[in-house]
Amino acid sequence: MGFVAELKRRNVLRMAGLYVVGAWLVVQVITTVLPVFGTPDWLARSIVVLLAIGFLPALVFSWVFQLTPEGLRLDQQVDAATSISNDTGRRMDRAIIVALVLALGYFAVDKFVLAPRRAAQAQQQAEAAVARQGVEAHSVAVLPFADMSSAKDQEYMSDGLAEEVLNLLAKIPALQVTSRSSAFSFKGKEVGIAEIARQLHVAHVLEGSVRKAGNRLRVTAKLIDARTDTEVWSEEYDRPLDDIFAVQDEIAAAVVAQLKITLLGDAPKSKVVDPKAYALFLQARPLSRLHTADGYEKSNALYLQGLAIDANYAPAWDGLAYNYRRQANNGMRPNEEGYRLAHEALAKALAIEPGYAPSIAALGRIALDHDGDLPAAARQLERAMTLAPNDPDIVYTAARVAEGLGRLDLSSRLDQYALQHDPLNPTLQNIVGIDFRYAGHFDSAVDAFRKVLVLSPDNISAHYRMGEALLLKKNYSAALAAFQQEPHEGWRMIGLPMAYHALGDRAKSDAAFAEVIAKHGTDWTCSIANAYAYTGDADHAFEWLDKAVAAHDANLAVIVVDNLITNLHKDPRWRPFLRKIGRAPEQLAAIRFDVPLPAVAPPR
Repeated sequence: MGFVAELKRRNVLRMAGLYVVGAWLVVQVITTVLPVFGTPDWLARSIVVLLAIGFLPALVFSWVFQLTPEGLRLDQQVDAATSISNDTGRRMDRAIIVALVLALGYFAVDKFVLAPRRAAQAQQQAEAAVARQGVEAHSVAVLPFADMSSAKDQEYMSDGLAEEVLNLLAKIPALQVTSRSSAFSFKGKEVGIAEIARQLHVAHVLEGSVRKAGNRLRVTAKLIDARTDTEVWSEEYDRPLDDIFAVQDEIAAAVVAQLKITLLGDAPKSKVVDPKAYALFLQARPLSRLHTADGYEKSNALYLQGLAIDANYAPAWDGLAYNYRRQANNGMRPNEEGYRLAHEALAKALAIEPGYAPSIAALGRIALDHDGDLPAAARQLERAMTLAPNDPDIVYTAARVAEGLGRLDLSSRLDQYALQHDPLNPTLQNIVGIDFRYAGHFDSAVDAFRKVLVLSPDNISAHYRMGEALLLKKNYSAALAAFQQEPHEGWRMIGLPMAYHALGDRAKSDAAFAEVIAKHGTDWTCSIANAYAYTGDADHAFEWLDKAVAAHDANLAVIVVDNLITNLHKDPRWRPFLRKIGRAPEQLAAIRFDVPLPAVAPPR
């Protein structure tokens, strides 16, 4: 018998066909199913290799053994008269046909159903990758560094070092850096790097730790590519405390190098100050951010202690000025005294560093909110934006000036840029909601305020702002409910008379006006004027507007764009009042305000 005939008799060729078709089907199934369960790539590769290795043993097995009614026997032990080899061959033929039908069916489904889906998915992934490269490749969030000191008493140092690195990176125009408030919002939370990056819309995350022992620091830092969850770079610095500024510079330089960013000019450097004064500065800054009377007082004391050691540190004077201004705005310090002290502190900051953009912007904010000097505010913010066009805080302040000038398109664009770089900041989300309200997009405004309350459930003013938008939507019952949920007494009380008036309850409206005037008549002059304007009581509205001017009420800054008070626009006293405070349309149009518009990425 010839060799080929013997292969046929022993069903070796049929075994080869059945094995190949069956193995192909198995491979198709595992490559489709296993990824669904997140299995590693090596598992599918291993199965394919095992199937390939098994081919020859299967053929040998078919040559050596034969299936009989009594089970498997060596072929040489089976009598040709009793062999069922032909029956086995026919069964194998049927199995091959079934396998081929299944293979053809799978091929058809794959070609006409699965392949188009894979192609669409691949296209989406490619487009997303291109978008990431164009928008996010040079993007980073700096997380608060962990305090690894044995006493766990150096949190101000670990947070401060991370923030200073963030500030250095933020000065690089080609790099998108998430602002502190959003990046630090994950502090103490068990959130993975990939999820943090997703929420902050960045490709990279910088994290680290600080251990202080005596006069030495051990700082570790690592840069992670969140798209692949891989560590791009890591380093450990063991230095004396005096070298903290050099460590900050080296970490920032390493990030720039790893992200392959081309610098336009010299790399930014830390401002060097006496280490003891710097430690006091780092302790003062987080106390200020508590936004409490006690926090401001303690922060002021620490700033002044540090400045007594080394007075040549502009950021400390700028921080002190911020505290004084906030104390004045919140009734914690006499208005005139607070703004005078803030102005003096900013003058000292700029005497040390004439181009310190945050202090220049702060002078513009004082000119806008307290002095009512819009031309001066515009000049200061133009200069600050020229010096630091991508600083979200300065962009935010520029938006307030644009708002005061009645240029809502510009203010909205600036606010969107600030929010893009600080997406989890409830204050910015709140401002965006107010932008929508001023523009008449009341549904969008309500949605924005809901986002504020998701980010910060106890946020001061978000319920009130939502109530304003609902009033203008003429959804009066919902507006009243929103005002009643406002946790801040002042905002809650200023909303109630408007809601009661809208619902037709004059008695309750009058009683609510009397209560808010009795409790907040000194500090809420412009808000009371606005409430009277909404109710149509123009006489009381103008009376309180005059009080607001005398009190330098900061809320006058947005009077020309506030659509809550459109009832006053037809009153003959409106234009003269605006002219008196320098905000008549022709006066505003004459004020030049040309600021570089930062690029705003499309919504994601």
